[in-house]
Amino acid sequence: MSDTITPTGPRLNRRQSIQLGALSAVTGMAAVRPGQLAHAEDPPAGPRTSAWAMPLPVPQPKQTVASLSPAPDLYPAAGEAGRDPHQTWSGSAPDKLYTIHVKEALHSFHPQLPAQTIWGYDGTFPGPCIVARYNEPCLVRFYNEINPYAVGYGSPEISVHLHNLHCASESDGFAGDYWSSIRYGPGLKRAGLYKDHLFMNHYAGFSTDPAGIGDTREALGTLWFHDHRLDFTEQNVYRGMAGLYLMFDELDSGNEKDPNPQALRLPSGVGQYDIPLVFADFLFDQSGYTYYNPLEGNKGHLGNKVTVNGKIQPFFKVQRRKYRFRLLDASVARFYEFYLMNGSTSQSFTYIANDGNLLEAPLTMNAVRLAPAERADIVIEFSKYPHGTRLYLVNRLLMKDGRGPEGLSSRGEQLLRFDIDTDPMELDVSRVPARLREQPPISLNEAVRTRKWEFDKDNAIWTVNKKIFDPEKAAAVVKRNSAEIWELRGNGSWHHPVHIHMEEIRILSRNGKPPPPHEQGRKDVIVLNPDERVKVFVRFRDFTGKYLLHCHNLSHEDHAMMARWDVVA
Repeated sequence: MSDTITPTGPRLNRRQSIQLGALSAVTGMAAVRPGQLAHAEDPPAGPRTSAWAMPLPVPQPKQTVASLSPAPDLYPAAGEAGRDPHQTWSGSAPDKLYTIHVKEALHSFHPQLPAQTIWGYDGTFPGPCIVARYNEPCLVRFYNEINPYAVGYGSPEISVHLHNLHCASESDGFAGDYWSSIRYGPGLKRAGLYKDHLFMNHYAGFSTDPAGIGDTREALGTLWFHDHRLDFTEQNVYRGMAGLYLMFDELDSGNEKDPNPQALRLPSGVGQYDIPLVFADFLFDQSGYTYYNPLEGNKGHLGNKVTVNGKIQPFFKVQRRKYRFRLLDASVARFYEFYLMNGSTSQSFTYIANDGNLLEAPLTMNAVRLAPAERADIVIEFSKYPHGTRLYLVNRLLMKDGRGPEGLSSRGEQLLRFDIDTDPMELDVSRVPARLREQPPISLNEAVRTRKWEFDKDNAIWTVNKKIFDPEKAAAVVKRNSAEIWELRGNGSWHHPVHIHMEEIRILSRNGKPPPPHEQGRKDVIVLNPDERVKVFVRFRDFTGKYLLHCHNLSHEDHAMMARWDVVA
């Protein structure tokens, strides 16, 4: 059932699709937006657009719904896609219920460009922002309202992955668990109108903790959800399927006035002083329309305009106080290196979290590099700048194609302007403490084995351990509540941002050397630089089922650089 509609011809099976992509890498064939051609080289220049023509859209917390009909259940209800039963069902649905409708809609990237058709969560880009708390379960019902016979790039079947919540496999968004109202993938038992995802929001290790809590040092903060449909993840994400999921607990409480002495009191208020920034690049033709080049080859799709929260070069008015910004690279292939610029001078900021995981202690930095799917939380202190100051968030990283970064430009591209125009409406009581979140120890004696994963290119097809992805066959089987050392190997001159589902990992070494300070906490995306060897420590706690390991350059993933691994009891 893994066939999909192609823009102008018959359905292709998965292997044919991969072979076609590999062929295009060799031949430089042209493709699509309707009526447009593009080449497998540098992105062509896009249309001219005025900078700072609109304000930055600021995500606000999504509201819950009172009930769902039919009521959620342990097993799929009537009309629901045929998932496996929920592993942690407590006998009734959680109190917090959400609905998200995946649908086609119009979106404006810039007032000087025509509105574009997107496929978005709730019909928006970025999609909604769910704000959750640890030990407060929630259930999200995703409705697939995309025309199941839609043509063009992308697939109307979807599989939603919450990156990188510690959750059961049936709610993880496995690539083969895709569905629409008429089709479904090999991981499901039937098609459906919707699918329920149960997010227990437990700390990792809850199942072996006598108190049932888990390890509070394992908390995550900045997560996001996106499509993960087998062979079409890149195209569906490029069409707009990306949203936010933020988590809080007693330590990172989301309340800068929290009287709890354990609370960090970081800048808070999602949508007020706690601001997600979603970066994604798109390819625009000279008439101002986005298009996608599926025959660009399997290098990785680069755009010629970068958006921030769905807008090209927006501005954001800030008060003279501290703000927390959650940076997310939601591009399908582009790396970024961000600088905060005051004129020609880079400014320092405080780096507090990597991939949504708070560090043990904050770092003072003046640049942050992100690969696709990586996140970084930073705090900027605007009180030290006078009224009228204009600061710019600038990307200086150069990329020619999906091979990876090629160095820094001298000036870079201004992506977001901060306008410092007002004093805070009340005293800024937020802070960045000298200690953030304690990290759990790395107990190497827990590792039952060392496993190697090799990321390579074989006859123009991306592979893991010399094999293409098979959604119905596990490349590894691990025991629940065990741990292993995984050695990730990248061959050739390519960069691969490797994502491991289910658990946060700890980097032990890069080519035998310790990781840099900002990578010494927990992570879920590990950038493999050319010919690099990275050793990581990973646990497999609480859940069983099928999970994924893959390159998050989504063209590489869709061209089979992915492996299934199973957790068994």
